[in-house]
Amino acid sequence: MTGLLRPYLGGFAAVVVLQVIGAISGLAPMLAVVELGRTLLSPGPADHDHVWTVVILGAAGLFVRLVATAASSGIGHLLDNRVQLSLRRQLAARLGRAPIGWFSRRRTGELAKVVGEDVSAVHPFIAHTPGELVAAFVVPLVSMVYLFTIDWRLTLITLIPVVLAVALVPLMMTPARLREQEDFDAGMARIANSVVEFVQGIAVVKAFGGAGRAHGRFRTAVDEFVTTFLRWVRGLSGIAAGMQLALSPPFVLLVVLIGGTALVTSGGMAPADLLPFLLLGLGLTAPVAALGHGFDEMQTARRAVGRIKDVLAVDPLPQPTCPGTAQGHRVELRDVRFGYETDREVLRGIDLVLEPGTVTAVVGPSGSGKSTLVQLLPRFFDPTSGSVAIGGADLRELGSRQLYELVSFVFQDVRLLRASVTDNIALAVPDASPDDVVRAARLADIHDRILELPRGYDTVIGEDVKLSGGEAQRIAIARALLADTPVLVLDEATAFADPHTERAVRRALATLKGDRTILLIAHRMETVADADTVVMLEDGVVAEHGAPGDLVARNGKFAEFWRSQRGGNGT
Repeated sequence: MTGLLRPYLGGFAAVVVLQVIGAISGLAPMLAVVELGRTLLSPGPADHDHVWTVVILGAAGLFVRLVATAASSGIGHLLDNRVQLSLRRQLAARLGRAPIGWFSRRRTGELAKVVGEDVSAVHPFIAHTPGELVAAFVVPLVSMVYLFTIDWRLTLITLIPVVLAVALVPLMMTPARLREQEDFDAGMARIANSVVEFVQGIAVVKAFGGAGRAHGRFRTAVDEFVTTFLRWVRGLSGIAAGMQLALSPPFVLLVVLIGGTALVTSGGMAPADLLPFLLLGLGLTAPVAALGHGFDEMQTARRAVGRIKDVLAVDPLPQPTCPGTAQGHRVELRDVRFGYETDREVLRGIDLVLEPGTVTAVVGPSGSGKSTLVQLLPRFFDPTSGSVAIGGADLRELGSRQLYELVSFVFQDVRLLRASVTDNIALAVPDASPDDVVRAARLADIHDRILELPRGYDTVIGEDVKLSGGEAQRIAIARALLADTPVLVLDEATAFADPHTERAVRRALATLKGDRTILLIAHRMETVADADTVVMLEDGVVAEHGAPGDLVARNGKFAEFWRSQRGGNGT
């Protein structure tokens, strides 16, 4: 936490100094009341000048307290705004540089919680906790020094409730309590994830009759959270009740009165000296109680900052200091190995060459590594070993701008911007003419549907209309076609499309193929048959590689896969 907040230590110092001044000044009115009581209760006539001096000093202390605490609170809140803005900017910058593939391994709800709730959770720690903790230490310390000068015995008696409360604090920090708090945070994250996933997938869930299962997952997350919450509360309830009882004004007053009465009746203390203990003794408990709240806020902020630091620690894909230049767009994969975990490889020694002007279809059973393979080409990940090159240049030698001028991609999970249809299609070519946008939409077989939207190409997606999965994919395909890059990657990009749209997209690819290098994962055998080359993956290795007709004639694994898929499609 210190590392993230180090640039703001000067502001924190100002907050603390002002709070110290305010805390000490805040004791002045109570000390004035004590001094007035002792003066007025003393035998003989009261010294009027002394009385008015005490009153003025008490009022001045109150005024200083108001000014100092107001200034401290204002600086603290301004500081909090700066810190939150800085954290969100750092998170946005780091997420903008994080490997695209990293996002596919993270749930949307978790990232939303980090950027939203976790950053906001820092607010109490910055804007309130420093002042509360300073007051919790300064007020009791100054009060005890003053009370010791009056009677050290009753001072020790007055501290009994505080000692009892502080003795219970370690019980809140046992490993079991800390695990329960971690389980509480994890349960909240699961609820956030289930809500986000349900809302994002509501159309598909309802269309396929899965609403009951989706609600079931949410209910399961809530039920698990309730169980965790009750276990957490049961573990803390006894400790919290004991602390509240020890610090309650009636209990403190009872302890002070019993001890003070014993000393007064025994002649060990003057009755007037009991007054400061009744006032300041009660004042000792509120700051100590604030320690408990400050401790909770510090623990919450510590966990939140830990999750923020985890995101900020994500290593961006390294960028070359002197970017190379691709000579053409021939794609070569040489002994490519990759694994999401160090102990399990998803791709195991892939060697492929994709020639310009060809379409290469990747097929294979689920879990064979198809999506991982195609995600290496737009550099969502870097291979663990081996190399992926375009035009003779290793992707790691190309800058991001150079790479995405060479490669465009469309994946099954399409995300569109909350912007107009035109802006979504022209995302990679913002200066594209309306005619170019319409031409790309026609090729993707989405033009007629766009004209049916409320404002045609000016319709704002997500605001004026919500597109189906197939329509969103065709918008993404139009975007890729308009980008007109020499290398095109399609990961089941027509998975939600109907056969008519599938055929239209295949025609578009055939028309635009030209000198392009196209790599795609196909889920329809018609698309596979149109490919120049088929790569059959199995358990992360290339099982077979060649023209579709040749592989069928070879009667190997691809032929078996071909027959099973054709039969499954009923063709």
